[in-house]
Amino acid sequence: MIRVLLVDDQTLVRQGIRSLLEIAPDVEVVAEAEDGMTALAAVREHAPDVVLLDLRMPRHDGIWALEAMRESGIDTPALVLTTFDDDDLVLRALRAGARGYLLKDVTLEQLTGAVRTLADGGTLVQPSITDQLLRAVRSGAAEPEEDDRVPVQDLTERELEVLRLVAAGYSNREIAHGMFLAEGTVKNHVSTVLLKLGTRDRTRAVLRALHLGILG
Repeated sequence: MIRVLLVDDQTLVRQGIRSLLEIAPDVEVVAEAEDGMTALAAVREHAPDVVLLDLRMPRHDGIWALEAMRESGIDTPALVLTTFDDDDLVLRALRAGARGYLLKDVTLEQLTGAVRTLADGGTLVQPSITDQLLRAVRSGAAEPEEDDRVPVQDLTERELEVLRLVAAGYSNREIAHGMFLAEGTVKNHVSTVLLKLGTRDRTRAVLRALHLGILG
C-alpha cells in the first residue's frame, strides 16, 4: 500500500482528491495538511511514501515545504499538484526537491500512475509542462543556479542513455529492466552521472543537462 500525505489549503480540494485516490486499491491517504508548516509536521509524524503538494498556499507555501524537507534531511518524494503552469514556478519547485509536477486537470489514472512512479523511485513531469520547461531553458529565460557554474565531466554513451531515461521519469528498477542491467549497476551509473554533472540529485542533473544542451 502506498501511503500518501495530501497538502492543499482548500478543504474541498483535499476531500475531492482523497475521494479519488481512495478508489485506487493500492493507495491510502494517511494524513492531510493545509500549508507547508503542517505538512512538514505531518511528514515527520506519518512518514508517508509520497507527498501530494499544492504550491500556492497562505503562510508557508509548497516551495517552503520542499525546502524545509530538504534542509531537514527528509527525502520523501513530493508530487506537486497545482492549477498553475508558470515556468519559473516549475523550476523553483523542481530545484527545491519536487520529484514530480502535474496540473490538477489530470485524470485519476494519470494521478495514481504518478504516485506509483514516485513511490517506486522515479520522477514525473507532465509532458505539456516539460515542453514549456525546455523552451524556457533553451531560450535562456531560466537562469542557471549555483550548480550550473561547476565544470562538468564528459558522460559515456551508457551514462547518457541512463540520463535520458532518468529525464523521462523512469525509476532505477525500470531502467534496469529496460537496459537488461542489475538495479545496483544502474544505481552506480546514476551516482556517476550526478558526480560528473556536479549535482546533488536526479532532478538537478536533468535541469543542468538541459542547460548544457546534453539532452537537447
